[in-house]
Amino acid sequence: MSETEALLGDLRAEGDELDGLVAGLGGAEWRTPTPAPGWTIAHQIAHLAWTDERAVQAAEDAQGFADEVRRAWAAPDAFVDEGAERGAAAPPEVLLGRWREGRERLLRTLAAQPPRARLPWYGPPMSVMSMATARLMETWAHGQDIADALGVRRAPTARLRHVARIGVRARGYAYAARGMEPPAEEFRVELTAPDGEVWTYGPEDAGQRVTGPVLDFCLLVTQRAHRDDLAVRAEGPDADRWLDIAQAFAGPPGKGRAPGQWTEHTGGDA
Repeated sequence: MSETEALLGDLRAEGDELDGLVAGLGGAEWRTPTPAPGWTIAHQIAHLAWTDERAVQAAEDAQGFADEVRRAWAAPDAFVDEGAERGAAAPPEVLLGRWREGRERLLRTLAAQPPRARLPWYGPPMSVMSMATARLMETWAHGQDIADALGVRRAPTARLRHVARIGVRARGYAYAARGMEPPAEEFRVELTAPDGEVWTYGPEDAGQRVTGPVLDFCLLVTQRAHRDDLAVRAEGPDADRWLDIAQAFAGPPGKGRAPGQWTEHTGGDA
């Protein structure tokens, strides 16, 4: 099995796990508020469906996607919410079917891309591997919002490796999104995986370091929990600053979460 095939298998598994959370919900439950202000469970799934469709469009219709990007940057603070709002208005069975169909099409589309293909996106262009990783990251992050809304604790899996990796690699983008110059030196990141293994990134002798459970780091870089509620630690002023602004997603900086929103049922180690 190639690296791309393994990653697409993980993307499928992440979508299937979230599907299992929402498939049996009644109509009223789809309107359950999630930690994202103004977003219900339906909004979360509608956003995932919309973004999967944009990823397919980026691969198959570059000009159409470029037009979408221009519309997005004309209203950078509204286009994501507007897309979610439109999708959430559909009946739950229609929305669920749309999301499922889009997930399957995305997997087929990414699997068919040339190995060195570069796909346009809202930030820098992405390789096929990076696009698949980004889709897995978003599926996991919005799935966390849904799990929180339902009071469900999800067991962390080895798939968090992909979320952590994109969070580390997006360090420079987090600064650029805020008009800031990123530090020139590399950071050392050491994260404890669900099975106790330590996943490492960056040079061992780096002066700037970040350590902690991989689950907490992923919650931080996807802005699903406030730093104060997580067991992620920084050594060095630049590493400390990064933890305040980290984001693993393209687009404008998010508002993040307020301290105290991370609840016990979600499994935080703080």
